[in-house]
Amino acid sequence: MLRSLRSRLIVTIIGLVVVTAVLLSTFAYLGARRSLRSQLVEGAVAQAEFNIVTLATDEVLPRDADLADFEATGLGERFLRRGTAGVVVEFAAGEPYTSSFELQQAPIPPELRRIVAAGNLGWHFAELAGEPVVIVGGRRRPAGPDFYFFRSAAEVEAALSRLLGILVGAGIAVTAVGALVAGMLARRVLRPVATASEAAARMAAGDLSVRIPADSTDEIGRWAESFNRMAASLQGKITDLEEASARERRFVADVSHELRTPVTALINEAALLAAHLEQQPVPDEDRRIAAMLAADTGRLRILVEDLLEISRLDAGAGGDALREVDVAGFLGALVAERSPGAELTISGPPDRVETDPRALERIVGNLLDNAAQHAAGHPVSVEAILGEGRLRIEVADSGPGVAEEDVPRLFDRFYKSDRSRQGGSGLGLSVAREHARRLGGDLTARNAAAGGMVFTLEIPVTRSLPDGDVPENPGEQHGIVDAARYEGTQP
Repeated sequence: MLRSLRSRLIVTIIGLVVVTAVLLSTFAYLGARRSLRSQLVEGAVAQAEFNIVTLATDEVLPRDADLADFEATGLGERFLRRGTAGVVVEFAAGEPYTSSFELQQAPIPPELRRIVAAGNLGWHFAELAGEPVVIVGGRRRPAGPDFYFFRSAAEVEAALSRLLGILVGAGIAVTAVGALVAGMLARRVLRPVATASEAAARMAAGDLSVRIPADSTDEIGRWAESFNRMAASLQGKITDLEEASARERRFVADVSHELRTPVTALINEAALLAAHLEQQPVPDEDRRIAAMLAADTGRLRILVEDLLEISRLDAGAGGDALREVDVAGFLGALVAERSPGAELTISGPPDRVETDPRALERIVGNLLDNAAQHAAGHPVSVEAILGEGRLRIEVADSGPGVAEEDVPRLFDRFYKSDRSRQGGSGLGLSVAREHARRLGGDLTARNAAAGGMVFTLEIPVTRSLPDGDVPENPGEQHGIVDAARYEGTQP
């Protein structure tokens, strides 16, 4: 199967050349055969007519002559001397005359006999002893006898065979030349297409400065100019979008940074106010307002921290800080801190791997906080599977889940599947996925068959320590760790 346009174009051109060569050769051969055979037949018919009318007259050969009378006239030898290859003469009665033994076995075609019986000259191509001949028959008027003259057609057929060989050779040569021209033509015609394909590939790879040379005024040249205008317009649009995006990132980073100090002050002041109110006899309404103030400032702090994290990730800051991490101890401490009631399962023996603990804590901690917020009161499970250089962590809850059409958008920034639900910045899952992809993996979500959500984190990690190696802290081998060692920024 021809898949490339160049191959199909070459094959099409070669096919046209072959068809043209075959048609021209066929017409040339048929025309030459018709002409040569017509000349041969005209000469044979003229010779036969001369033999019958001029040589075999009534004075030479009586009308009631038989085989003996014909042989006595010597007409047979005279016919042969004038170029006839053979003669058959049929009389009204008696045996026919044949000039050779081979002619005794030569059948006269019935169609030719009918023409001769009607008093007309007729001819027919046949083979005699493996040699091509033309048979010309005629009756001496009014009553006979009937003459059949055999004339060799070997020279004509040999000439036709030579002509056929020449035509076949010429056809092969023309086909070869056509294939060469087709290849050159295909390269020339498709060179702009190949150039455009390469330019499109470079543009898809991010090189927006690529252009196609417009060195002709035909359709290809006008197409190249249109492509260049499109590329320039696209480059301008992309540049404008990048500049706008950079301005937005700088604005978010600047605003977040500027908000961080007053928000921290507000949190501290709210905490002091709450502590002061605990020590003073104040109405319950005031205590409720103070609690609301503390909760709102806490959510504002989370939003500011998420905005700062997004700004750092967009700017490419915070490269991988790989450290040796005990998977069981790390997850055990994180689950105990963020979701004490969650069930933790580690598949396989406790292993130590190298990864970025801050990013891992950010991802898993956010998933645990998300489950605690949106599936409050429902069981939460955490399963970690380590093998073949990859770490897979699933955080599942038995909560209400989300609508199936909302699942693909859970990781969009500021997206909330339930707009009426309070709390959360709408950035936590987006930050978690950015960290996962920065680590070379991904974070996905799906609705569980039995209800609830399942978030799956899969990241590559370096090879774990071989079995038998002893960690620095033997207690870590059994999941006993100090949670303070894994302090990090909470989402």
